[in-house]
Amino acid sequence: MTADRGNSPKSTVGTSEPKPDYWYLIPHGYVPLDLDPPVEQIQALIAHVRSLPGDRRDQAERVLRFYAGIVTSMNAEGVLACLFGMHPDEEGGPVFSVLTFSTVTTPGNAKLAVAGLAAAAEGSAGPGVIPLELPSGLGYLSEEKRKMAAPGRQPAADSADPPTEEVWQGTVGIAGRGSEVIMIQIATPAVEFGDTYRDILLGIAHTFSFTDPNEPDEGSSQGGTSEPGSVAAAIRSDFG
Repeated sequence: MTADRGNSPKSTVGTSEPKPDYWYLIPHGYVPLDLDPPVEQIQALIAHVRSLPGDRRDQAERVLRFYAGIVTSMNAEGVLACLFGMHPDEEGGPVFSVLTFSTVTTPGNAKLAVAGLAAAAEGSAGPGVIPLELPSGLGYLSEEKRKMAAPGRQPAADSADPPTEEVWQGTVGIAGRGSEVIMIQIATPAVEFGDTYRDILLGIAHTFSFTDPNEPDEGSSQGGTSEPGSVAAAIRSDFG
């Protein structure tokens, strides 16, 4: 599977439709998810999972619960695009993650807000926000391990609290036009692979662009082509 070019979900294919707001490369192992699937599709998916052999069914049910929890959270937070990732671990088993794109509106100028956040982070002695210089402009990286509800699991007999599981979550914020900050986020229950997913997240961020790659660059007859040795060319090589 080669890397595909993604774009803002606000647009659809067709000359009469508005152009996408931004573009990015989708790395190996990620496929788009429907954030508002029809009931029939969910029922068919549940039936398929229940028909699997015991060991595979347990693993698939865990993924389905993770997906259900992520989708519920994404809809509540106004996520624009969601992609599901599956990659092999050292033993050949599957490792799952969720990649999302969303926007956050700042009170003022997004570039000033991101610059202020990055400047404050540079003076911090502890882990937190790391400023980034990206091809699309100023940004930052943050990551954390946190607990999230494990949907579909019943509370323990001696507790009324819903069960939780630990996830690794990485976020890149990119200053957009006006007051919007573009948020690119990866979450995975495979916390031991946090370093790997950080690299994937940064790779996506380096391919992110507000410029249509299909349009010719000024002074060039080749549209959407990166110079050999550039960061974008290196990311494209890594992703396919």
